[in-house]
Amino acid sequence: MTETKMLIGSLSNDLSRVANMMYRKSSSAEIFFHEMFRWINALDTAPIKPYIQTILKDLKSHEHHPQFTDERAETYLMYSVILQNYTLRIK
Repeated sequence: MTETKMLIGSLSNDLSRVANMMYRKSSSAEIFFHEMFRWINALDTAPIKPYIQTILKDLKSHEHHPQFTDERAETYLMYSVILQNYTLRIK
């Protein structure tokens, strides 16, 4: 397993956790939200596809002003699935 694959997989898991916790209105969502930036920042120098870079850019834009809404939870869940599928295709 490559480091990039591990980082993207970990980010995908955290995004899924955040989305599910947001739907349940759990206060733990904020903890996992801030934890996922550990993976995002580690991916800054990784060679990844442009559409994955777009996802990372969107996530970074909410780092200091997170929105814990149902709409944002849906976006995080969608990103989680996209990233999970991407890790399956990485060689």
